[in-house]
Amino acid sequence: MPADFNQDLLRIARQARGWSQTELSALSGVSQANLSKLENGLIGPTDDVLKSVSKALDFPVEFFFQNDRVIGLPMSVQYRKRASVGQRAIERLEAELNIRILHIRRLLDSAELEPELSLPRLDVDEYGGDPERIADLIRRTWLVPSGPLRDLVEWVERAGCLVVHCDFATLKVDGFTVQMPDMPPCIFLNRNMPADRQRFSLAHELGHVVMHQVPSPEMEEEANDFASALLMPERDIRPYLSGRRLTIQRLAALKPVWRVSMAALLYRAKKISAITENQSQYAWRQMSSLGYRRAEPPELDFKIEMPTIFPEIVRLHLEELGYGVSDLAQALRSSEADLRALHPLPTAAPQLRVVK
Repeated sequence: MPADFNQDLLRIARQARGWSQTELSALSGVSQANLSKLENGLIGPTDDVLKSVSKALDFPVEFFFQNDRVIGLPMSVQYRKRASVGQRAIERLEAELNIRILHIRRLLDSAELEPELSLPRLDVDEYGGDPERIADLIRRTWLVPSGPLRDLVEWVERAGCLVVHCDFATLKVDGFTVQMPDMPPCIFLNRNMPADRQRFSLAHELGHVVMHQVPSPEMEEEANDFASALLMPERDIRPYLSGRRLTIQRLAALKPVWRVSMAALLYRAKKISAITENQSQYAWRQMSSLGYRRAEPPELDFKIEMPTIFPEIVRLHLEELGYGVSDLAQALRSSEADLRALHPLPTAAPQLRVVK
């Protein structure tokens, strides 16, 4: 059944460009009054208005005729970030999320995902409000070997989640998760973060997937506790943190082993009582004096773990299904520029000419 004009997607397209209705009016020649009525579903668009708005926004006309419902940002983003991010940036992030979801849903029509690992959904309240117990159950369910958890992205993808790297360079957003009935859990991560922070954010978002079907005021702290326990189980990491002085040099040596930040190691040491309160405070003062609370030494950085499933779905379309980039843009009702900005597409080969 053909879709009708979706006024919500007009708003999404406008917000994706970071424009107000006044700015779109000036660029399209359509009055702000008409744009407001269009976005509120009070009037339908004429062909001329559609062409003008489509050209100004650089979205194909077909984009506005999709029957998908627009969604808001997950509650976790609002709890953590709304106070530090401007309203227009929030709107732009919400618009990008919706466009990504539209694209992912279309791309999944041609790909079947078969999880190798189960992904339990465990109510944290039923486990005594203890995210560490749940993290331990996940490791046991997945048969994760003891010690540092290698390649977290691979484990999460094997459990049926899509991990997607995004460019949130101008936003103070580490990542967020979207769970919808007709899609696998989608975890969006800020690819501009260092590897240790990406891993912790991914473990944090996995905690939301596993534990939080219903948001709660405690969900962020619970997800942090889950992430710490998943990446640094107490029984495995305690010998590394106790029995000797936990110096800055020691934290630096442990970072590439456990693939978490020095700060995360220090938090974990105090959480499991491997160090005293005085030792913790002294270490934090040292971290501050060296500037490590703002940025840890770059020489300790390790390689970022890259998602493979979603890039493989894109590759499937471009190589095995015979789509060109322009074909894929048309199928996703997008522009080529947006497609390249949002997804892992191969760079165009240089055009060569014979020199006489």
